[in-house]
Amino acid sequence: MATISAGDFRNGVTIEFEGNIYQIIEFQHVKPGKGAAFVRTKLKNIVNGGVVEKTFRPTEKCETAHIDRKNMQYLYEDGDLYYFMDNETYDQIALGKEVIGDSLKFVKENESVKVVSHAGNVFAIEPELNVVLEVTECEPGIKGNTATGATKPCTVETGATLNVPLFVNQGDKIMIDTRTGEYLSRA
Repeated sequence: MATISAGDFRNGVTIEFEGNIYQIIEFQHVKPGKGAAFVRTKLKNIVNGGVVEKTFRPTEKCETAHIDRKNMQYLYEDGDLYYFMDNETYDQIALGKEVIGDSLKFVKENESVKVVSHAGNVFAIEPELNVVLEVTECEPGIKGNTATGATKPCTVETGATLNVPLFVNQGDKIMIDTRTGEYLSRA
């Protein structure tokens, strides 16, 4: 296993620490007037999503954790299981709702996603950054209501709900940022 010293920490680096796998989401090198320098970090546990704050000496070493991201096709949902297929080997895997969480709320069947795993254990699904979906339910915009930044709730074809500008109507295709669940533009 490769190691990384705390002095070389960067955002997005994944480390093994105290028996858990963490991704560095924030780090800061601190050089106090007295005493030794240290590295203050915010670490996200990639398995359960919890965030912890830890302080390291710059010379302290951690094992780097190798994370695999594999493109797979989302096939369908059956009860509490979600099925994915490897596009190269045609192998299929089924994942439970506890692994999936909300990550598929903007993903249609047969679309590609990244299945993220460590040492063969899948812990997350990453959809494409931006997706185009059709609006299936939306109140019509009221003529003359042109307040800047005003939004209204709408439902897209995957069943997810989000706020959109007043000019968006049922049947429109819109682009959505899957990380934030925000409307980006008409498609």
